Amino acid sequence: MIFAAARRPAGRETDMRNTNIRAAALALLAALAGAAQAQDATFSTKSLTPETALKAAQAALESCRKSGYQVAVAVTDRAGVPQVVLRDRFGGVHTVRVAIDKAWTAASFRIPTAQLANETQAGRPMSGIRSVPRVAAFGGGLPIEAGGSTLGAIGVSGAPGGDADDACARAGIKAIADSLEF
Repeated sequence: MIFAAARRPAGRETDMRNTNIRAAALALLAALAGAAQAQDATFSTKSLTPETALKAAQAALESCRKSGYQVAVAVTDRAGVPQVVLRDRFGGVHTVRVAIDKAWTAASFRIPTAQLANETQAGRPMSGIRSVPRVAAFGGGLPIEAGGSTLGAIGVSGAPGGDADDACARAGIKAIADSLEF
């Protein structure tokens, strides 16, 4: 009896320790699960700095100038919000809005606007997109991408045709390409 009585308190202590260890382990698992859920609830994105956006716009404007074109250039963030807009001194008044809309369209749909023009021709499944306000389904808007992510877009307006606008936009992206690779 004395032996049994002596064991009972020790058994209770062991049971209490085991219970405490289990409770601590469950609390740890719950905290880890909560942390994992918190990680899934947010994400990080990369964005162009204003300086990088300006460098791209200036390079596109210069490329068009060398070809004799007076244009407007817009660079947007990945959501299509303008970061930089430049208009050459003799660029048409309409070119500012069109350049912004081209960049917005390229950022929004994550494809070049010339490609969107092909995909949205009359009779094609996506033809209705052309009726969405601000959609510029003609050449001159390109997404700016690096590391598998869209960082923004560039739009050029005022050169004679979408191909010429595209060439200037490509020159803008080329000017910043080395600083974008990650």
